[in-house]
Amino acid sequence: MNLNNKKFITAENKNGLSSGETVFRYSQKGTTITGTYSGGAIKEGVIIGKRIDDSKIELLYQCLTIDGELKAGESKGIISETQNGKLKLNFDWNWLNGDLSGGKSEYIEIE
Repeated sequence: MNLNNKKFITAENKNGLSSGETVFRYSQKGTTITGTYSGGAIKEGVIIGKRIDDSKIELLYQCLTIDGELKAGESKGIISETQNGKLKLNFDWNWLNGDLSGGKSEYIEIE
């Protein structure tokens, strides 16, 4: 389950900034994961991370919101496959600045 050239949208993220309007674009070389994201409340965002094993990843992310706020966070995720063969990402995450809150989120692969 490689994330290279994969796009995702938010399926669930109750306490976070990303929404169904936010598109995440990933690249993966070996165990190194990079990405960008934008849409909804997020003007621009970047991701750096690593693959821990076949299904586990760890990411650091930062973004500029449409309100001009800089945010940074970290997450630990599980990659799985849906019944229709698309990838799904489930994360436990938290902010590293601001109120330091966190939550759980789910993302689904799109074409």
